[in-house]
Amino acid sequence: MRNRAENQITLALIRHGETPSNALGRYLGRTEEDLSDTGKEKLLQNRQSGKYPRAGVVFSSPMKRCVQTAKLLYGCTNPMVVEEWREMDFGRFEGKNYRELSGNAEYQAWIDSGGELPFPGGESRRDFLARCRRGLEQAVRELGKAESFPASAAAVVHGGTIMALLSAFCGGNYFDYQCKNGEGYLCRLYFSDTGRFSLEWIRKL
Repeated sequence: MRNRAENQITLALIRHGETPSNALGRYLGRTEEDLSDTGKEKLLQNRQSGKYPRAGVVFSSPMKRCVQTAKLLYGCTNPMVVEEWREMDFGRFEGKNYRELSGNAEYQAWIDSGGELPFPGGESRRDFLARCRRGLEQAVRELGKAESFPASAAAVVHGGTIMALLSAFCGGNYFDYQCKNGEGYLCRLYFSDTGRFSLEWIRKL
């Protein structure tokens, strides 16, 4: 059994590979969509180049595009799923891109708010950040249960999830942490046996 009062682990936050909707700049939240062939090819190229660090544990959003990415990058058919790391619910913007929403009064109001307003019929950023934080709490609990403590882990999630976690724990603006498909951040996760934890980012992948 581990007896350290505080543990630390290197955590790679990786955005899933590209899907057809991503390629068209569409809001893709709760809709399930497979990776595109282009997305798969780019992930495999990145993996071959050594872009992604090794991981003793692989976490994933439950959505197909993340589970498929985890399998391609880490050969992991059953990643440790964190339900709270689903992408944001974009409500009535789902499936549309900015061209199709141009002239939409709800969209313009959302833009004017700096993205602070809830998505019409969807989720607010405030609620999303709270949900993603609960997801990290779940991941920490799972790591705390491990008999053999891993030195590293990877979390294959959504761009929004990464922005939520890093802006909540590392400061800065939510949109400061945008990243493309297959990109992400290498972080350090600190947590204690009492359940306290913190996250800091080290560098971009």
